[in-house]
Amino acid sequence: MKSRSVDQLEMNEVSMKKRYFSIIESILFVSGEAMNIKEIADILECDIEYTYKLLQELKKEYEKEERGILLINMNDEYTLVTKSENSSFVQKLLKTNSRQSLSRAALETLAIIVYRQPITRVEIDEIRGVKSDKAIQTLLERNLIKESGRKHVLGRPIMYGTTDEFLRYFGLQNLEQMPSLNEFIQDSEEEG
Repeated sequence: MKSRSVDQLEMNEVSMKKRYFSIIESILFVSGEAMNIKEIADILECDIEYTYKLLQELKKEYEKEERGILLINMNDEYTLVTKSENSSFVQKLLKTNSRQSLSRAALETLAIIVYRQPITRVEIDEIRGVKSDKAIQTLLERNLIKESGRKHVLGRPIMYGTTDEFLRYFGLQNLEQMPSLNEFIQDSEEEG
């Protein structure tokens, strides 16, 4: 008789987990934006540790080949995104190419911002040796960078930093996943 009640308890737990997975999917889908774990735990009425376990299990489920979306964690916030290998099909639906490649100038500017943020346009121009106005405008329009305050110097120039969209665009969870500048320097020395 004990084994029957243990089996019933395990079935209830599995059923409850599936229900939580369903709720998490719904709230992340409807919110359309990343949510932090505390918000999710509050909605589920669960503690943060259990919510974290649920999110990790759901994340593994989405990583299976037959799934079309992923659950990603960026800066301790969770969101649903489409798998990158499906982007051409999603673009057909949207009839836009939002992932058009960035120009060399925009990529150079973005790399400088990523590794030196927060940074002003003048500082970017000094590093590149040319004006960066157009590249900065392109990056702002694509929401890859944002204004992140003003520098406390004469003229109070705008400082720029990366956005969560930058992380999504490049499939990163946080900036710590970026390769270090030392890795680039070593690679270029080995090539030269």
